[in-house]
Amino acid sequence: MKQKPIEKRVSIQKVFATIVWPRRKHLLLGFFLIVISRLAGLVLPGASKYLVDDVIPSNDLQLLKWLIIAVVAAIVIQSVTSYALTQILSVEAQNLIAKLRSQVQSHIIKLPIRFFDNTKTGELVSRIMSDVEGVRNLVGTGFAQMIGGILTAVISLILLISISPMMTLYVLVPVIVFGVVSLKAFGKIRPIFRERGKINAQVTGRLTETLGGIRVIKGFNAEEQEIKTFQKGVDELFQNVKSSLTATSFVTSTGTLLLGLASAGIMGIGGWMIMEEQMTFGDFLAFTLYLGFMIAPIVQMSNIGSQLTEAFAGLDRTEEIMNAPLESDDKKRKIELHDFKGDVLFDKVSFSYEEGKEVVKEISFEAPSGSVTALVGTSGSGKTTIAGLAASFLNPDSGQISLDGNDLSEVTLESYRSRLGVVLQDDFLFEGTIRENILFPRTDATEDQLQQAVHAAHVQEFTDRFEDGLDTLIGERGVKLSGGQRQRIAIARAILADPKILILDEATSNLDTESETLIQASLKELMKGRTTFVIAHRLSTIRQADQILVIEKGEIVERGKHDELIALEGRYYQLYTYQARI
Repeated sequence: MKQKPIEKRVSIQKVFATIVWPRRKHLLLGFFLIVISRLAGLVLPGASKYLVDDVIPSNDLQLLKWLIIAVVAAIVIQSVTSYALTQILSVEAQNLIAKLRSQVQSHIIKLPIRFFDNTKTGELVSRIMSDVEGVRNLVGTGFAQMIGGILTAVISLILLISISPMMTLYVLVPVIVFGVVSLKAFGKIRPIFRERGKINAQVTGRLTETLGGIRVIKGFNAEEQEIKTFQKGVDELFQNVKSSLTATSFVTSTGTLLLGLASAGIMGIGGWMIMEEQMTFGDFLAFTLYLGFMIAPIVQMSNIGSQLTEAFAGLDRTEEIMNAPLESDDKKRKIELHDFKGDVLFDKVSFSYEEGKEVVKEISFEAPSGSVTALVGTSGSGKTTIAGLAASFLNPDSGQISLDGNDLSEVTLESYRSRLGVVLQDDFLFEGTIRENILFPRTDATEDQLQQAVHAAHVQEFTDRFEDGLDTLIGERGVKLSGGQRQRIAIARAILADPKILILDEATSNLDTESETLIQASLKELMKGRTTFVIAHRLSTIRQADQILVIEKGEIVERGKHDELIALEGRYYQLYTYQARI
C-alpha cells in the first residue's frame, strides 16, 4: 500500500556535521578573506572623517595623498578578496551540488521497484536536480555574505559606540525589532519552500509524461487539455512563489521602514549635537557611513535568510528520500551465490500491491533447472506479478521462493541478478546506438560475442539496411525503430547477457509473423540450459514449454504440457481454440 512519506526537518546540527564541517578549510579561508574584505571596506568611512576634520581645514596635501592611497589600496583589496571568495566558495558549492546529486541518484536507483511504481519519473528528476541546488548558499557566497555581514555589523557597532553611545542606542531599538520580525517570518517561510519543492516536482513529472506521450496526445487531439493541466500546475507554483515573495518583501519592507526611521532620528540627533558642538561634522559623517555599513548587511540578511531557508527546505526533501530503505538494506540477504543451477520453487506464494487485494494467491510450482515454464491467462490474472517475483523485483507477502534450495529472499540481489536476463513486452531502450543498447548488460563483450547475439536475434536483418548499421542512433526509447525491431534488440541484449534465469514477458508480442518465426528458433537456442519463465498471449509460441501454468485471478487453475491441457478441454483449451479461430 502506498504510504505517505513522513515529513522530517533536517537539523542544523546534521547540516553542520555533514555539509559545513567537512568543508571547514574552504570556509575558514573564506572567513579569513571576508575579514580582510570587510576591514578594507571600513577604511573609506574612517578616511572621510580625517578628510573633513583634518585635511580640508589644514590644507594638508601630504595627508590627503596618504588618505587617497589608503582608500585605493582598500578598494583593490576588496576586489581581489571578492574574486578569491567566488573562486573558493562558489566553486566548492557547485562541487558539493554535483556530489549530492550523485548521492541522491545513486540512492534512488537502488530503491525497490514498488517505490518507482508509486512515484512519477519527473518528480524524481526534480528531487535529484533541483532540491540540492540550495546548498550553494550554505557553503557558497550566501554563507560568506552572512558571516561577512555579521562581522561588518559588529565592527561597525563598536565604532558607532565609540563615536556616540546615545545615537547608537537609538539605532539598536529598530534593529532588534527587525531581527525579531525576521526570525518569525523565516519560520513561516520554510514550509512554503518545502511545498514549492513538491509542486515543482509534480509539474515536472506531468511535463515529462506529456512530452513522453506526445503521440498519444496528438492522436486524441488532446493538446488543449494538456496545456490547461500544465497551466494549472504552473499557476499553483506561481501562487507558492507569490506567498514566499510576500513574506520576504514584508521582512525587507519592515527593515526599510524601521531603519529609515532610525536614520531620520540620527539626522535630527546628529544635527543637534553638531550645533551644540558635542560632535564634529567629521564624526557625524563617519557615524552615518558606519551606520550604513551596519544596516546594509542586516537588510541584506533578509535575502540571505530567504536563501538559507530555501536551502534547508530542499535538504528536508533530500533527507526524506535518502531515508527511504534500499533494496539491499534487507539484513536477511546474506547468501552470496557465485554460481547456481537454477532450480526455482514457489511454495504457497502470495502477493498484493494493496492491502487486502491479493494479486497472487498461494501459488505453488517447481521450475527445474533448464526447464521452460509458460504462464498463460487473461490480462490482470497475475502472470507478470509472478514473473516479477521470480526476478526478485517483488518480495512475497507470504510463502517462499527457493533457488537451488536457498530462500530467494535471503540471497543477495547482486549475486542473483548478475545471472538474470529479462525481455519485457515494452522493453526499454536507451537513447544512443543499437550497438550500445545490445552491449548494455556486458560492456566488455568482444565483437564476436556481440555479433553472435546480433545474428541469434536476427538484428542484422534490419541493421544491414541502415547506413550506419549497428551504430545507428535510435532516438529516445528507440522511437526511430518499429516495435518488432526494438523487441529484437531487447532479445539480442538478453542473449549477450548469457543469464541462468531468463524471463520473457510477451517477448514476441510486437513481432510480425515472419520476424516471429525467425526469433522462435533463436529463443529456443537461448533457452537451452536456462530456467525460463515465458509469458505469452500468443499460445502458439509456448507449445514446446515443459510446463504450462494457466493463471486466473491469481491462482493456478490448470497445469501441464500443451497436449495434456488440450486433451482436458478446460480453460487452456478455450483460450487456444479461441485464438486459433482468430
